[in-house]
Amino acid sequence: MADATPSISLRVTAEDFDPGRELARLEGLDGGGIASFTGLVRDDGGLRALRLEHYPAMTQAQIAAVVEEACARWPLLGVTVIHRFGELPVGARIVFVGTASAHRVAALESCAFLIDWLKVSAPFWKQEIRHDGSAGWVEAKGADDARAAIWRQGRLDPI
Repeated sequence: MADATPSISLRVTAEDFDPGRELARLEGLDGGGIASFTGLVRDDGGLRALRLEHYPAMTQAQIAAVVEEACARWPLLGVTVIHRFGELPVGARIVFVGTASAHRVAALESCAFLIDWLKVSAPFWKQEIRHDGSAGWVEAKGADDARAAIWRQGRLDPI
């Protein structure tokens, strides 16, 4: 565990973000390692946009709980989680996770933990909007659940 309370920045927003700015904030915490993940809306063949809906209080509370668990498991100096909602076109940034620690392993593992758990536990409803005008809700994926289960067992899966 870290000696001091980590600096936490958590945002659920419709607005875009600047990953460089977020990394600079984490670098300013004078750690030895920074890890980050930026997720983009990808085109899975015919996708025009992804619409994310959520209940703000529920979403904020769930993400905060996952961040709190990461801070309890690793000696972190800082954590940033940004998750967007609304209608996001292909190529748009959708999520950012950044972690800072005195050591690279803690930064890397906690970043992977956070993105894996956000994928399965953050209460967002995702709807794919296709170029042909059709739309459909995204179903949960067993592979995402399996990845998160690895963390419950306390071990990493080789990447």
